[in-house]
Amino acid sequence: MKILRINTRTKSFKFEELGELAGLGGRALTSRVVNKEVPANCHPLSAENKLIFAAGVLAPTNAANSGRISVGAKSPLTGGIKESNSGGQFAHTLPKLDLLAVILEDKPEAGSPMQEIFISADKVVFKDSTVTGMRNYAAQEKLLAAYGDKAVTALVGPAGEQCLCASTIQFSDPEGLPSRSAGRGGLGAVMGSKGVKAIILDGDANAKTVYGNEELFKEARKEWVDVLRNHPVTSQGLPGFGTAVLVNVINEAGALPTKNFRMGKFDGAEKISGETLAANIEKRGGKVKHGCHTGCVIQCSQVYHGADGKYLTTGFEYETIWGFGANLLIDNLDDIAAMDRTCDEVGVDTIEMANTMAMAMEGGTLAWGDSKGVLAELNKVGTSDPLGRIYGNGTSYTAKAFGVDRIPVVKNQALPAYDPRAVKGVGVTYATTPMGADHTAGYGVCQNVLKVGGDVDGHKKEGNIEISKNLQIATAAVDSLGLCLFVAFAILDDARGVPCMAKLISGLTGKEMSVDEMIGIGVNCLKDELDFNKRAGFTDEDDQLPRFFREELLAPHNVGWGYSTEELQAAKV
Repeated sequence: MKILRINTRTKSFKFEELGELAGLGGRALTSRVVNKEVPANCHPLSAENKLIFAAGVLAPTNAANSGRISVGAKSPLTGGIKESNSGGQFAHTLPKLDLLAVILEDKPEAGSPMQEIFISADKVVFKDSTVTGMRNYAAQEKLLAAYGDKAVTALVGPAGEQCLCASTIQFSDPEGLPSRSAGRGGLGAVMGSKGVKAIILDGDANAKTVYGNEELFKEARKEWVDVLRNHPVTSQGLPGFGTAVLVNVINEAGALPTKNFRMGKFDGAEKISGETLAANIEKRGGKVKHGCHTGCVIQCSQVYHGADGKYLTTGFEYETIWGFGANLLIDNLDDIAAMDRTCDEVGVDTIEMANTMAMAMEGGTLAWGDSKGVLAELNKVGTSDPLGRIYGNGTSYTAKAFGVDRIPVVKNQALPAYDPRAVKGVGVTYATTPMGADHTAGYGVCQNVLKVGGDVDGHKKEGNIEISKNLQIATAAVDSLGLCLFVAFAILDDARGVPCMAKLISGLTGKEMSVDEMIGIGVNCLKDELDFNKRAGFTDEDDQLPRFFREELLAPHNVGWGYSTEELQAAKV
């Protein structure tokens, strides 16, 4: 496979051999390119930044849940290195074009028209975009009409065109909808700065994968499916209720952040729970089980219809439901679904925007619990309304605009759906990951709450730094293989899981991959990321939660934070 480099200023391109990047994929590849080729002190929207789309090591295969795409760049939101991860069809389609990665470089002259870039097996075609300014669903419909129903897309919405720091890159799902988000870190702004509205992959591409040891791969693939289908979380909980199964679980644990992280329990949790979501789907149509990419056997996504029985949104995740729900004191699930759809349409991250709306509430622009008001404000993003420009730049930016000092961010990125005082394993991750506050970088909820892969008390300091460090390493490896993060539930409890992952790689390449070598991919990935951030000006002081977490106890368990910045350094490789 090759790497495709596209110069967005000259509209030239070249196909390159992997060279020193051979053996890498996904996050390991994006972070290596960013660290080695992007000046750490550059402006994220400048010509010096690069935007990398990389399939995982296992993307050329039909291994279950191997279709995640990594997008990397210097983040306009955090000012540090960023890998944003998404489902969709993009990752599995790249290898069919004999590509492992696409790199967007340079930037066009100011005022140049936004471009559509069509990539087929042997050529790249630039075209002035016909969907500039359009919201994502309408734009996607027009793109499919132009390029064919099989076309696979990555596109930015109006927020990305405006280079707003909370903007996403939306990827097409198996049904062709632009519903999958590389959401965190504002990488849609980088794509917008490159003058690219959409990348379209030829859906008729059919390059075949050549296996080094196909029999070994088939044996490992069969075992891999068995591992995933025999764990209660990946075979029952997630397929039955989606990630929203966590609403009641985390609420009962006293860790559901409520009213901008003031409390750990929300009285309206049942109304926005996975159980209520599933009941609504059963009643209205839609799908309780749905895969975000071809080959997913966990099926934690869903298709959600509104009260009128018509399609409203898909990929309706726990973090979104929490953010626009408990965090804002909203208990109307249909209104939250409409907020999710609006974010997908405009192209903004739901976690960042939910916390942004909390800043508007803190500042008195909105009343707590005003779901219709939130929808109205979200719809300003991507328009000419100055408030939309403020909101679209995220939580910290909005807090400054409204004079708010209770700002739940680390490295300028908003915190997700677990209060770090009650789930310290994930709190350590928030503080120390190079990505900014990100639960997916080291999901300590497993051991702290779900008791998967061990039992470490999330209310106490002991053991949680070690848990976070180990999970950050493992997650970087999983991201680099292109696997879904949720495979972790199974592999943490099944001794076959991790060796099976190494066996899948061995079968693909024909070269034996040890478990230690595979974990080493994660270690080296983190080293690249930490090195970049250090050169970008980050210090140990950036590896800490906001002051209010350190000063306030969280009800109902009255737990605090308690970690010093010096202690937290032990979570880093």
